[in-house]
Amino acid sequence: MGRLTGKTAIVTGSASGIGRASAHLMASEGANVVVADINGPGAEEVVASIKSAGGSAVACPTDIGEEKQVAAMIQRAVDSFGALHVLHNNAALTD
Repeated sequence: MGRLTGKTAIVTGSASGIGRASAHLMASEGANVVVADINGPGAEEVVASIKSAGGSAVACPTDIGEEKQVAAMIQRAVDSFGALHVLHNNAALTD
């Protein structure tokens, strides 16, 4: 049993790099992971990778600079997994 078993985590900026590694780590610890990134196809790839390793994840294309998209991301976590326990804000606004 992992440290995050039964928990739901959102990782923003998780289609690549540190965010991707964080999403995989949380999934390996038992979390249901919402893979949130502006790069929708990249997020889907991460979800497929997590699932192929036996984890649980859903993709959520999200631009963190858009308040409505952030609200929808949180709602996706609740709708998909029943709650939100962890939010790892890895994405950054660069403009």
